[in-house]
Amino acid sequence: MKYFILILILAAIGLIAYNITLIDFSAPMEGDSIVAMIGIVSALCAILLLVIFTLSKRIQDKINNKK
Repeated sequence: MKYFILILILAAIGLIAYNITLIDFSAPMEGDSIVAMIGIVSALCAILLLVIFTLSKRIQDKINNKK
């Protein structure tokens, strides 16, 4: 499970890097640039959710080990 989450995080980082190349910095809120910005934000949200999931699993494991 740990490696699967790591692969997903790396994939999201790859999507961020790809979408950065699609942004037209002279007009970042027009045309394909806005699609790239949405892609970057969604990949950042995915990374945040995966980190929260990882932390919650660690907390759950600590609680289960104390019982």
